[in-house]
Amino acid sequence: MKTRILTLAAAGLLATTGSVQAQELTANVAMSNNYIWRGLTQSINDPAVSGGIDFATDGGFYIGTWASNVSYAADDVFSYEHDVYAGFAGEAGGVAYDVGYLYYNYDDEAEFDFSEIYGSIGIGGFTLGAYILVDTESDEDAFRPGADFGFGEATYIYADYAMEVGNGVEVGFHVGRHEGDFNEAFNGVPGDYIDYSISLAKDGFSFTITDTDLDDPGPDNLDNDEIKFVVGYAMDFEL
Repeated sequence: MKTRILTLAAAGLLATTGSVQAQELTANVAMSNNYIWRGLTQSINDPAVSGGIDFATDGGFYIGTWASNVSYAADDVFSYEHDVYAGFAGEAGGVAYDVGYLYYNYDDEAEFDFSEIYGSIGIGGFTLGAYILVDTESDEDAFRPGADFGFGEATYIYADYAMEVGNGVEVGFHVGRHEGDFNEAFNGVPGDYIDYSISLAKDGFSFTITDTDLDDPGPDNLDNDEIKFVVGYAMDFEL
């Protein structure tokens, strides 16, 4: 999921939390030349393929699962991320809202599993939202002693704006701020940083320019301090 609008900053991969349709079961598949999460590569700047399944009711409740390949080291042949999430979304008085819970499951290479709660509100093309760390898996502390992070020890706050500019082309703007030490333990970058991006999307295709305010490229020189260009394609279909 990488957060329910699966905004394609990595083709599953511009992630946030979108609106729920009438009761239905749907699936999604996506691919891109890089998997970007909150401005940081999750695939050592290599391609990623992802897919998921969602069930939504007409009352606003939804539940789903999503998976992608990931890589966290140059010698990491193949690793995976598998997310499970559930929430409630709707609209009242012209204001869209979405709240939910998201669990991130990885293989041993990432050395962490963790979960977050999230919420967002939207008016017109504007969306404001936040993710708050719930916990990390304590039984994985053997991999990184002292890395048992608790509720609220990391947050991600973001603002998005999207508009159609004609011919079905949508332009999106994003800025987000991560605070807390968890991301340094998980992604090897300083705890607090800002990421921002601009994207163009049409008929499932997307092109995104994304960057951060980091001064450090991160482990294995992942270039998280450099501008990244992401091309992706995603499609949804009913089951």
